[in-house]
Formats: sequence, C-alpha cells, structure tokens
Amino acid sequence: MKKANTPADGLKLNYKRTFLIGFAFFGILLLWQVYDSWCPTFLTDIFARRMYDLSSAELKAGDPGKILNVQWIVGIIMACDNLAALILLPIFGSLSDRTKTPIGKRMPFILVGTFVSAVAFPFIPLFFHYNNVAGMVAIMAVVLFFMMMYRNPAVALMPDITPKPLRARANGIINIMGYFGGAAATVLGLFLVLSEYINSPDEARNLWVIEIPFIAASVLMVISAMVLFFTIKENKLAEELKDDMALGEQMAAIETPVDDSAPMSKANKRMLLAILGAEFLWFMADNALNTYIGNYVIYYLNAASNSTMLLIIAGGLASVIGFAVAGSIADRIGRKMTVSGGLAMTVAGLILMSFITPTGIVTGTRGEFSFPALIYVSAVIRGFGMSLVHNCSFPMVVELCSGNKIGKFTGYYYASSMSAQTVTPVLLGFVFTATGAWRALPIYACCMFALSFVVFTALVKNIKAKKVSNTHGLEAIEGD
Repeated sequence: MKKANTPADGLKLNYKRTFLIGFAFFGILLLWQVYDSWCPTFLTDIFARRMYDLSSAELKAGDPGKILNVQWIVGIIMACDNLAALILLPIFGSLSDRTKTPIGKRMPFILVGTFVSAVAFPFIPLFFHYNNVAGMVAIMAVVLFFMMMYRNPAVALMPDITPKPLRARANGIINIMGYFGGAAATVLGLFLVLSEYINSPDEARNLWVIEIPFIAASVLMVISAMVLFFTIKENKLAEELKDDMALGEQMAAIETPVDDSAPMSKANKRMLLAILGAEFLWFMADNALNTYIGNYVIYYLNAASNSTMLLIIAGGLASVIGFAVAGSIADRIGRKMTVSGGLAMTVAGLILMSFITPTGIVTGTRGEFSFPALIYVSAVIRGFGMSLVHNCSFPMVVELCSGNKIGKFTGYYYASSMSAQTVTPVLLGFVFTATGAWRALPIYACCMFALSFVVFTALVKNIKAKKVSNTHGLEAIEGD
C-alpha cells in the first residue's frame, strides 16, 4: 500500500483510476445520446401519422403545422420519463449510500441497471417499426427505470474515491469519457439516415436502419460496465484513500466545514439551493435543445437527419476541449467564475442560433435544404460553454456533503436536472403549438440560459479551494 499523502505533500489525482471510473459515464451518455436523438422523432412520426392518417412523407410535404401540433404529446411522454427519474434518482442514491456488499455499495446498482437496460433498449425501435406505441412507451419506461438505478450510483463513484479539491479536474476526465460514449452513438447515427427511414412508405422501411444504433449502444454499455467492474474495487480503494479523503475535507471550497453530526449550516444550504436553482434553469434550456434538435433539423431546416449527427460532433469536440481545460481554469479563477463564464458563452451561442434560417435548396436531394454553416459555430460555442458549466457544477454540489451522503447529494443534483427535464418538453411543446414556429427553440433556450446566469452569478459565492498538487508524467498513470 502506498504511503498516504500529508498536508505538506498535497493531494494527487490518479488519472489512470479516474479514466477507468469514466467508463461508467461512457455508458450513460452513450445510451442517452441514442435515446434523445431518436425517440422524439419516433414519437412525432407515430402520433402525426395516427392523428392525420397520412404517411410521414405526406406530412412533411404538406402543412408543417401538423408536425408542430403533435409536439405537446411528444413533450408529455418525454416529460413522464423525466418525472419518474425525478423520483427514482434520489431513492437509488440514498439506497446506494447505505448499501454494503463484497463488491461495494455502488457496483450492484451499476451492474443490474446496465444489464436490464441493455436487454430492453433494442425493443424501442422494434415496437416503433411495428407501429405499437403502447409497447414502445412501456419499454422506454423500463429502460428509464433501470438507467436511473445505474446513473446515480455510477456518477457518485467518482467523488466516493476522489478528494474534494481534485473533483473538478476528475470530473473533466469523467465527462470526456462520457462524450466518447456520445460520440460512439453519433458516429453510428451519421451513417444511418433517420430521415430516409421516416420518409419511406411502410413497406419500404428497413428495421435495421433504426435498430443498429440501439443494439450497438447496448453492447457497448455492457462492455463499459465490465471494464468498470474488473478494474475498480470499491471497498479496497475506500480503505486505501481514507487519509486523502480526510485531507480533502480540510481543503474543501465551502464556507463552513461539513459536520454529519449537526444540521447543514445556513451558509452551505444557501449555496446548495442557489446552485440547484440555477441548474434547474440551465437544464430547462439544455434539455429543450437535446429533445427537439432532431425535429428542428428535419422539419425546420429541412435537412437530412445525419446533419444532426454532424452538429452533435461539432459541439461534442468543443465540449471535450472545454472539459480538458475546465479544471485548470477553475483552479485559477474559482468554480463560480468558470460556470458563469460558460453560461455567458452559451447565451451568446443561442443568440446566434436564433437568427439562423434554412438556406438554399440543394439540387438533387428531393427538396432538402443545405445545412446552414453558421449553426456549427453556434454548436461549438455552446458545447465549450456548457462543458465549463457541467464540469464544475456537480463537484460544487458534492463539496457540500461528507462521503457518507454523496449518493444523496448526487440525487439532489439530478433531481434538479430531471425536474427541469420534466417541465421543459411539455412547456416547449405548447410554445411550438402556440407560435407555430420552430425558431421558438433557440429563443426559448436562450432565455432560460440567461435567467440561469443571473441566478448563479447573483447568489453563488466564489470560494477557492486551497492549492493542491497534481501528478505529472509517469506518476500520473501509476496504478493503485
């Protein structure tokens, strides 16, 4: 066993171990990227066809208002998923805090959640292909339940074995791994054009066009869970890192020390509520974009659906760069200023997107429009900005609790995000119906991000952690 760090030595982030923990987040974003990119379009297609008794091609070629008129139904179904998550995430977080098994307190939830979700996930496109909306929605609910069992414990695993001052840097690595998962899903979608499937008559639709991304996501999720299981030994690491975790408590960026034997201090409670309130607003915006961007591209920009994949790749690459540098930025200017700067950048990107309109028709593409180049600039600005926000906000929340309550506070973090994701699809669906305009999407998101910036900047204090050292060179990748 390695000698524990002392205050004179500082704290050192083990990059190899953090990278391996990132496989948990790899599986999460892999699944959600496929889910968010495809399911809203599935729901739009199936409800519009039933409501107007027209083929998808006839709907797209006819009155665009018919597509907009079903978005409130799509929003309600997507919101029901998030409402269930709002209830389940804190439950699974608290349960995992109190769980003790030979393989750890988080791992049982991760393994069960992964395997059931992986088995169920490919049935979503299968039921859609056979026009069974009840079956599709039921399977979506099953996937959601078991992904909530997986998600909270998987995210809590990083702060479980990472001292507080190092969590912003560690969260950057975790998020980069997550974006690799999202990129894997995006690359699949790039070669499988959903709009071609949607625009085909029923007899010409090929099930495998929509099935392959779901099967591939399931396989990769299982592989990522196995990597995590065989390389991260929770109980052993918890024992080895006791001294480092205690030192991290002393160096935490909080107003008053955390004491499990006393109620949460007023100062820490104010900080927690301010962060969660701002988080609620930025997830109102972020989820609106994630839920409707596929429909925005297909039905407003009239571009092929694989253009959405290119857009996600552009934003994802910018996010990876942001996650790589966010920890260093936060060490210099503090986590609050890093998050505020990221929100300001995101607002600027959405203002730009609000002025984007479809460009000229491309010859020989059956009336599809070319993809506006400016939207890539918007995606890059938003991707970089939101990486700064996501990288620092979660560590700020779990900074306010002890190691015994990380699952519970992770539940608070996700309860805030999921409550936003419960409200925003429904609210924006009604906005679409009332305005009859897809351009409401970037304007709505811009307003929510701006409100989030005001709340966060006005109410959250900028407290810097004490200086910590980090490993470099070969020491950075040493084993446990």
